[in-house]
Amino acid sequence: MGDTVVPVATKRGRGRRVLKDKTPSTNEANIIVGKVSESSATPISPSSKQDSKKQQSFEKELLEMQEMLQQMRLDKEKTEELLKAKDEALKQKDEELQNRGREQEKLQVELKKLQKLKEFKPTMNLPVMKDNETKKDKKKKAGGSEKKRPSPPYILWMKDQWNEIKKTNPAAEFKETSNMLGAKWKTVSAEEKKPYEEKYHAEKEAYLQVIAKEKRESEAMRLFEEEQKQRTAMELLEQYMQFKQGAEKETKKNKKEKDPLKPKHPMSAYFLFTNDRRAALLAENKNFLEVPKITAEEWKNITEEQKKPYEEMAKKNKEKYALEMEAYKQKKDEEAAHLMKEEEEHMKLQKQEALQLLKKKEKTDNIIKKTKQNLQKKKQNKEEKNSDPNRPKRPPSSFILFGKEARKTLQDERPGINTSTLNALVSLKWKELSEEDRQFWNSQASDAMDLYKKEMEEYNKSLPAKTE
Repeated sequence: MGDTVVPVATKRGRGRRVLKDKTPSTNEANIIVGKVSESSATPISPSSKQDSKKQQSFEKELLEMQEMLQQMRLDKEKTEELLKAKDEALKQKDEELQNRGREQEKLQVELKKLQKLKEFKPTMNLPVMKDNETKKDKKKKAGGSEKKRPSPPYILWMKDQWNEIKKTNPAAEFKETSNMLGAKWKTVSAEEKKPYEEKYHAEKEAYLQVIAKEKRESEAMRLFEEEQKQRTAMELLEQYMQFKQGAEKETKKNKKEKDPLKPKHPMSAYFLFTNDRRAALLAENKNFLEVPKITAEEWKNITEEQKKPYEEMAKKNKEKYALEMEAYKQKKDEEAAHLMKEEEEHMKLQKQEALQLLKKKEKTDNIIKKTKQNLQKKKQNKEEKNSDPNRPKRPPSSFILFGKEARKTLQDERPGINTSTLNALVSLKWKELSEEDRQFWNSQASDAMDLYKKEMEEYNKSLPAKTE
């Protein structure tokens, strides 16, 4: 057999590519084994020595290659694990970024809603309204004038005659002088009165002209202000409607929620008639806005006999609505009564707690007064108890027996309840107990007391024997 030359794999740099397995196949291994056996069977010659050396070097190279392959496999597994870990970390980061983005979007939407819900702020300058107006301004608005009214002829004459009468009667008072002037004015002739009357009429005309001018100016200013107000109102209305539309698009939850249990108000006979006719009119290609006009005219023109079925139906619906409303109101009244009852119970509890606190205070006051007596009694009781542990214990009262059971049920119903409220509830329940229930607890307490008395009698009988 000729020598088979096996190509030796050259070393390459480590990369991401997976190298093919260079392990020899089964046929090649059998050939190598056959060669080795032949070489061992035949006598060693110089050529065979060379062949054996080549074979050994080949085996060494094979082993090295296998070790390299194994190492490369391990490296590949490590790199794959690292890549997986990196991919997972990248995925987590992507998820975190996506979540942050969503949260930011939600926050932006909420901020926009909050901005919309803020007070409406117009972009225009509103006219400043003066609240603190003087009397003169009010008079002007009411139609008054700064110019004084003209004095009548009698006042003008009186001003001229005042000084003369004062000279003749210096001691006269205001009332006396005015009476004298009034009497004198009656004796004054028409010719003497004429200049004063002319002066009065001239001043009156001038006064009326001034008033007319001021009225015209005030009317013009009023019209101007009204027009300005209308303009500002229209601009405000436009801005507010835009604001309202934007707010309604984003938040439609601000509307008051109606009670779904409340019965709906029944329709009248006319509306029942329109509901019957609407479908037929719409089938005739009538406009939706024209339908109510047509139905109104038809309702006016139809006879009482034609209206009768609709009116009867409306009457039945109204009666049904009245019954439903009565039931609804009754239910509401029951709910209100239930709430009132709960409030009353709450108030009872609060009063009971307050009474208990007051009782505790009274007890503490009594304890402070009788501290010495109580201490002495306690010492005596302790000495008696320590001296004789076989002495029977006094049984609890009916209230204490009831309280033990009531406490367990209340603690199960209301876990974490306060001790003061618990005691108040127990005392309330004890007060609300019927005579039969209370008799049960009283009988238990009396049975325990009878047993205690018997035990005490036996104990007292045994005392002299012990002392002897």
